[in-house]
Amino acid sequence: MDFYFQGKAHKVFGMGKDLYEKYDKVRTVYDKAKELTGIDVAKISFEGPEEILNRTKYTQICILTMSLAILEILEEKRIKADMSCGLSLGEYSSLIYSKALDFDEGVKLIQKRGEYMEDLCPKGDWAMAAVLGLEDKKAEEVCKKVTDGFVTPVNYNYPGQVVISGDKQGIDIAMELMKKEGAKRVVILKTSGPFHTEKLEEASKALGKFLENKEIKIPQIEVIKNLDAKPYTKQDNIKEILSKHIINPTRMSDSIKYMLENGVDTFVEIGPRKNSI
Repeated sequence: MDFYFQGKAHKVFGMGKDLYEKYDKVRTVYDKAKELTGIDVAKISFEGPEEILNRTKYTQICILTMSLAILEILEEKRIKADMSCGLSLGEYSSLIYSKALDFDEGVKLIQKRGEYMEDLCPKGDWAMAAVLGLEDKKAEEVCKKVTDGFVTPVNYNYPGQVVISGDKQGIDIAMELMKKEGAKRVVILKTSGPFHTEKLEEASKALGKFLENKEIKIPQIEVIKNLDAKPYTKQDNIKEILSKHIINPTRMSDSIKYMLENGVDTFVEIGPRKNSI
């Protein structure tokens, strides 16, 4: 079994409220996140305003808290994973689940990650868009053709879905070209920065420095990296990988392929969608 943690671009206003109202353990997780960060995660997640929830310094801690709360419920029901992965921010949920990061350090780390990615993002009119129904290579070729503006593939979610990131001008041009090349749909996403691109180099460096004195252990179960769609090993410099994570594409399509090829036959998706646990 694999736990797959959703990350950015999948936030839903009101996410986690149904679970918060139903389970004491969920309320405990939200209370602890508030105590550690000083952020009223429950209020922002459930009441907004939405423009605050959409800011990455709040989006990230809200999604992480919800994921960790769901894990408490799954543990209570004796549902455990043999392997785990997560999209972008979701990789941190995987690392906490695998005991590579403890709860407190993981929550505080995500708070700093969100702050760096927002506060150290260069000024600009940034955008992201999901491209559906186009092969990865074709999407890459289209992005290379855009010379007026900046745009690049950043999330390889699954065959036929790639997310592109860049400035508004580059995204607008790329969207039109994608449609001409046969994309079934191209959809603008609600985001606040050029995530997983070179534009966040300063945030990457800041996170790397913050991680220098933090303890990160070897995961107790296999955790698949976004960076190369392979599991973390004892030889990996996890701190360096997490720093590079901010400026490199996420490779979920290849990660899922790896897990299927290595015996995973049941997937449990965790994240800010409608839940009925």
